[in-house]
Amino acid sequence: MSDLSRQNPQPDVPAAQPEAAALGHALRAMREARGLTLVEVSARIKYSPAQLGHLEAEEWSRLPQGASLRGLVRNYVRYLDGDIDAILILLNDVREADGPGRSAMRAGVRQKLQHTDLPPGKEPPHRTWAWVLLILVLLGVVGWYAIDRGWIPDDWLIFDWLKGLRS
Repeated sequence: MSDLSRQNPQPDVPAAQPEAAALGHALRAMREARGLTLVEVSARIKYSPAQLGHLEAEEWSRLPQGASLRGLVRNYVRYLDGDIDAILILLNDVREADGPGRSAMRAGVRQKLQHTDLPPGKEPPHRTWAWVLLILVLLGVVGWYAIDRGWIPDDWLIFDWLKGLRS
């Protein structure tokens, strides 16, 4: 067993760090292969050259988080005609490795949301009656308004008390 551990030593550095270097390096290589500067790319995709530089340098603390970061990367790669899906997979790997508790946090949020969301067709009965009551009240108000304004002919008003609603 000790021979096996000597042949395959476990690195102290997490495996996601080479992927992180690959992301920034890949973006820089795609940009330089097209002969573009950060300023030129920035003018086209409407992100500052500083943000693009931080992205290529993998300075995650200086970049937006979540969907904004994904949008930045997606627009950058789309402009460079790169493989958007492959780069986003790299980005996901980098961001998950960057925050060790992120996936646990997402699972906790998902679990909380599952308790508050109702499955389709499982709405409590009091909510259904509230909607029915609301619709009936609105129909009553609209009907009274139509009678009051004279929009409904007298021969449609079959009850005398409905005719009395007219002012």
